[in-house]
Amino acid sequence: MGMSIGKVYLVGAGPGDQELITVKGMKAIKKADVILYDRLVNPRLLEYAPPTCELLYCGKLPTRHFMRQHEINATLVEKALAGLTVVRLKGGDPSVFGRVGEEAEVLAEQNVPYEIVPGITSGIAAPLYAGIPVTHRDYAGSFAVVTAHDKSNEGKPNIDWEGLARGVQTIAFYMGISNLEHICENLVLHGKSPDTPVIIIRWGTWSRQQSVVGTLSTIVEKVREEKIQNPAITLVGDIVETRDKVKWFENQPLFGQQILYVRGSAEEKSNAQHLRNQGADVIECPKWTVTETEVEIELLEKLSSYKAILFLSSQAVTAFFNQLKRHRVDIRQISAELCCQNETALKELELLGLYPSLEMADQENLLIVGPEITAKRKLNLDSTYKEYDYLCVYQSYIDRRYDSIIKRSVEDADLTSIVFTSADAVETWINGKFHESMLPQENEHSLEIICENDEALDAVLSHELPAKLNMELSLI
Repeated sequence: MGMSIGKVYLVGAGPGDQELITVKGMKAIKKADVILYDRLVNPRLLEYAPPTCELLYCGKLPTRHFMRQHEINATLVEKALAGLTVVRLKGGDPSVFGRVGEEAEVLAEQNVPYEIVPGITSGIAAPLYAGIPVTHRDYAGSFAVVTAHDKSNEGKPNIDWEGLARGVQTIAFYMGISNLEHICENLVLHGKSPDTPVIIIRWGTWSRQQSVVGTLSTIVEKVREEKIQNPAITLVGDIVETRDKVKWFENQPLFGQQILYVRGSAEEKSNAQHLRNQGADVIECPKWTVTETEVEIELLEKLSSYKAILFLSSQAVTAFFNQLKRHRVDIRQISAELCCQNETALKELELLGLYPSLEMADQENLLIVGPEITAKRKLNLDSTYKEYDYLCVYQSYIDRRYDSIIKRSVEDADLTSIVFTSADAVETWINGKFHESMLPQENEHSLEIICENDEALDAVLSHELPAKLNMELSLI
């Protein structure tokens, strides 16, 4: 028998906020062998892919094309015929100007199985995040989605302007900044009032979202003043007037904050999600990946003899119980007192219905469970505990596949601050040369350095971080 054919999932990733992906889309990402992703996809979605997944960037930038459509089509077919699960991850919804029809046709011609997973389109989501529903009983009962650049000769959209101007109450133009003047002129020429409200929403659903409000007669000038560029949605219609009543996203406490968040190890507690929940965009650097390691079976076999088990991290808890399952070791063999080094490990154990302590009473017959042991860690443990067995259940490393992804995220963002979680985070930032590769040397605005504790602050001061970045120091 020949090799079985894989499958292609054409998935809409939503407009930017990574939580706006569908459950079905997320399931596809979690089982992917290969992901081909676009520029406007939130890179954090890639972190749900398996560690072995191949990540291919096919994003187009205004100035250069990375991967042409025929190359994308050929790659989808080639990878699927090799028996792989392939995800083509597109911003927004794949059927709204996402060329999904072309990709699906090619797959069908080659008899490659595929599924199309809808996504939330930016023409509806960006206005909502700016406080505008696209329909409303009092304002608009019709809504149209229009591409603002197409294949017509002079690059101007080939549109039934009269039908649009007279027949539709709310119109969303995609990527229309370069043709904005043409759009406004034609809508007015074909019957829309020059006073019709218009809103331009750039980077909709991200914390860097920027909105400019005007009318068909004033918006072009306003966009020029604000230097707005794509990616942006242009929404035309009376519905724009509801904005001040419904605005919610831009009122969050950290809205507009774009933070580079640096952790010194996979074990360090991350406040990144807490910052996101308050409206900030957070780019985590570097990307730490945890992989479980094979354990020493002898230590598992003598589990019942330990009086105390100390878990060094939440990852240690997860990996340890995974190993028990893998080797079919009954959890009831453990009669030891369970202890943790930190709150995150404690919470992980409580999820399993086990109630450990942060204090350790019994130091005899001790088993310590943690990551691959470093000389520094061994020194610390040796100075605290007289005798112990050490069970290594995982290792963590910086996943270099993400360096270019993080760098692109930083280029797209307009960073306001950089957060260090610890002294180790500062060392990782400097020694990993991230400060050279991630931040443009000519950063004009000052990046505020925020340290989560005194150790991090001391480390920042000792390194005299480059003054040309004009970073100010402050303590959370």
